[in-house]
Amino acid sequence: MSVEDKEKFTGSDTEGGITSSYAMDDGVRLKVPYSFFGSIYDDDEKNAAWEAMQQDTLTMGPQVAAFQTEFAKMCGVKHTFAVTSCTTAMHVATQVFGIKPGDEVIVTSNTFIATSLVILKEGGRPVFADIDPRTFNIDPAEIAKKVTPRTKAIYVVHYGGQMCDMDPIMEIARKHNLFVMEDCAHTPSAEYKGRKAGSIGDIGCFSFHSLKNMTTCGEGGMITTNRDDFIDAIEKLRCMNLEPWENQTDYWIPSHFNVVDVNGKWGCNYRMNEIQAAVGRAQLRKLDMLTERRRERGRKITEGLQGIKGVTPVYEDPNCKHVYHLYTVCMEEEELGASRDDFMRVLYREEGVQGILHYQPTYHFDAFKKLGYGDHLCPVHEKFFYHREFNICMNPRMTDQEINDAVTGIRNTAKKVGR
Repeated sequence: MSVEDKEKFTGSDTEGGITSSYAMDDGVRLKVPYSFFGSIYDDDEKNAAWEAMQQDTLTMGPQVAAFQTEFAKMCGVKHTFAVTSCTTAMHVATQVFGIKPGDEVIVTSNTFIATSLVILKEGGRPVFADIDPRTFNIDPAEIAKKVTPRTKAIYVVHYGGQMCDMDPIMEIARKHNLFVMEDCAHTPSAEYKGRKAGSIGDIGCFSFHSLKNMTTCGEGGMITTNRDDFIDAIEKLRCMNLEPWENQTDYWIPSHFNVVDVNGKWGCNYRMNEIQAAVGRAQLRKLDMLTERRRERGRKITEGLQGIKGVTPVYEDPNCKHVYHLYTVCMEEEELGASRDDFMRVLYREEGVQGILHYQPTYHFDAFKKLGYGDHLCPVHEKFFYHREFNICMNPRMTDQEINDAVTGIRNTAKKVGR
């Protein structure tokens, strides 16, 4: 896309709206727009996609098999399953766990709707636990308060590129015999005490959406697990409950496949295609480089934001390897002497730096109010979303000029709006 085309492109040009672009047609000239592409593509991805197109098999073939093997090695897990998205990965996990009507799943409210949506699709009830105010991840102490006899699982989200405090979470799970699902959409190659995201809970679920640290042509996902007893169920539920017939003497007798349920659960077509997998393999080979670029840029921003009154940069947990999917800036309104929203308006309109909010408390959406969810369920998260946070552009392509413009814009805005 040419520079001229990029300047004309707006979010209204897409069918996905906010799920496919943050561009706005409002006349503001941006120095640092929020990019919707989180990775780097070059001839590696181009050639991989073209080579895959020459194959006879274009879905669930040799590229998918190789991608799964290579991703398992990166994560340090025994089993991986490529799927169409992190959402479909989490839906399969929810079915494998046997979540059913009346079951409760403890989950963070600081996440995209998908993490709770998959629970609702199986008739379960999300129970929201509050977040740690420094890492913005689900707080293990709050999880412990929410466990009831109806609780069947804990769904954690590694927010922004930094993993949750997994040891106490797993201790709670073992104490109460609960499943743990890791939503790793933000954390490919992130670590907690030397262990990779997706390797600690019962199942890990990854996203390869265009925003993410690595992407497979805009959409895609991966399931990870070390549990041998989950293999058969995952394979069936991601591919419409298909299996070979027992004692099949010829490949067409009695027919090409059998269909069986998985403890009453029915799967769907969640298969990844070969072109996506080939691109994913190319991205995986770049992942260390992409991660280091993000970490370098994130730390430069943090260094530049030091000492600005009322502005809190990203906190890196010493137990974690932060991979900077997001760069979350926090405003401390009382110290700053202005609201977060006033700050964002000046930053955007006068300084040309676009900020984006992640994530509104899930229970505040209209659909959840219809389900009977009340207000103030997670006060730390509510203050975080409505009064403290915004995310500035973060990707491995950011230039030193863009980093300087972002930091300078935040510093100038703090002077303009502060008392």
